[in-house]
Amino acid sequence: MNYKMMGRFVAQILTIGAVFMVPALGISLYYGERQATFAFLVTLGIFAVVIGLLRLTCRSAPSAFYAREGLVCAGVSWIVLSLISCLPFYISREIPRFIDAFFEIVSGFTTTGASILPEVESLSWGILYWRSFSHWLGGMGVLVFLLAFAPGGSKGQGFTMHLLRAESPGPNVGKLVPKMRKTAGILYVLYITLTAVDILLLVLGKMPLLEAVCTAFGTAGTGGFGVKNDSLAGYSPYIQNVTTVFMILFGINFSCYYLILMRQVRAVFRDEELRLYLGVLLGSILLITLNLRGFYSTLGETLRHVAFQVASIMSTTGFATTDFGQWPAFSQSILLLLMVIGACAGSTAGGLKCARVMLLFKILRRNIHQVLNHRRVQVIRTNGQVTDEKILDGANAYLAAYVIILFFSFVVISLDGFSVGTNFSAVLACFNNIGPGLEAVGPACNYAGYSVLSKLVLIVDMLAGRLEIFPILVLFSHSTWKRQ
Repeated sequence: MNYKMMGRFVAQILTIGAVFMVPALGISLYYGERQATFAFLVTLGIFAVVIGLLRLTCRSAPSAFYAREGLVCAGVSWIVLSLISCLPFYISREIPRFIDAFFEIVSGFTTTGASILPEVESLSWGILYWRSFSHWLGGMGVLVFLLAFAPGGSKGQGFTMHLLRAESPGPNVGKLVPKMRKTAGILYVLYITLTAVDILLLVLGKMPLLEAVCTAFGTAGTGGFGVKNDSLAGYSPYIQNVTTVFMILFGINFSCYYLILMRQVRAVFRDEELRLYLGVLLGSILLITLNLRGFYSTLGETLRHVAFQVASIMSTTGFATTDFGQWPAFSQSILLLLMVIGACAGSTAGGLKCARVMLLFKILRRNIHQVLNHRRVQVIRTNGQVTDEKILDGANAYLAAYVIILFFSFVVISLDGFSVGTNFSAVLACFNNIGPGLEAVGPACNYAGYSVLSKLVLIVDMLAGRLEIFPILVLFSHSTWKRQ
C-alpha cells in the first residue's frame, strides 16, 4: 500500500475543501454572523494544520498507484474531508452535537439530503451556503474535480483511471476523450454550465440570488438541502417546474450532453439507459397521477406535484413540494421502487442506476434461456456493443453487496424502536442518497430521533451508496491493509 502517495492525495482533497470554504466565510462576514465566522476561521486553521502535516510527512512518495490505492484513497478522503468540514456546524453551535454535524455534512457531500435539523430557517446564511455547497461539490465528486483542475493532476503515472472509477457512479467508467484529465474537465464544464443556467432561471422567477444559488447547488448535486422548512413548497409553480426539469436533466448521464455537443444526437436517442430512465419516469408520473385523482383541487396541480416528486425521488434529489407520506399506498410503493432504481450512471444521482438495473434484467433473461437450453451461448449487448463479462460479474457482485448491506442496516437501526416502514425507508433513502423516506423520516420530518449507533450506520450507508459500495467495503477488509 502506497501510504505516502495516498497522503498526498488526501492533502490535495483537503486543500480543495478549504478553498471552497472561503466563500462561506465571506458570506458570514458580509451578514455579520460572528459565531459562524469564528467557526469557519477555526476550521480553516485546522485544514491548514492537517494539510501541512500530510505534505510534510508524504514528501517523497513512490509513484506506484494501483486499483487498491484508488479505492482506499476515495473512501479515506471522503471520510477525512467530512470530519473536518462538519466543524463549522459544531463550533458555531448551530448543530450542537458532533455526531449530528457529521451526519449533516456526510449527507451533504454524498448528496443524500437526509437531515437531523427540525428547521433550517434559523441557520446563518454562511452555514446554509456551506451546507448546500457540499451537495454541489459531492455531486460530480471531489476527486473528479482534483483530476480536472488541480495542478499536477496529469502526472499520475496511470492513477487517474483508478480514482475516477472509485468515485464515479455506475457499472463502468469510460473516457469521453483519450486523456482522463480532459474527460474530468469536460464533465465539470458541463456541470458548471447547467448549474449556472439553473441559477439564472430561478432568479428570473424572482427567487432571491442566494436562495437561488443554494437551491441550484442542491438540484445540480441531486442533494435536496433546502433553505426553507417546507423545502420548495412555498415557492411559485414556475420555480417548482424549473427545478423539476433540472432534476431530470441532472439525472441523465453527462456523456449524453457531450454527444449532443459533438452533434451525435442519434447516438443519444439510441442510448438504452436514457430510454429506460425517461420511460420509467414518465410511466411513474402517469400511474401516480391516475392514483391521485381528486387528491388535489385541479389536474394541473396534481400533475405538477407528481412530476416534481417523481423527478425528485428518481434523481435522488429529495426536494419536496408536498407531503407524499399522505399519498395512497400505491403511489408510495412506486416512489419506494424509484428510490431503488435511481437515475442514470454517469450522472450526479444515486440508487442502483438504470444501467445496472438494465444489465441485471438482461443477465436474468440470459440465465433463463440457458436453463432452457444449457448448450446455448449468448452474449449480452448494450447499445449494440457486447458487454464485457467483468462488468456483468461486477453488477452481480454489486447487487449482492447492496442487498446484504441494506438488510443488515435495517436490522441494526430497528433497535431504536421506530416502525418497520420508517426504518426500511430510512435505510433506502440514505443508502440510495435520496434523503426523505416515509412515516417518521418523511419530507415533513427528520432523522434526529435515531441513536448514535443508527446515525453511524446511516452515515456508512450514505458513503457506501455515493461511492458505489466497494471503496467503503475495502476499508473493512483485512487484506486491504496487508503488505503485498
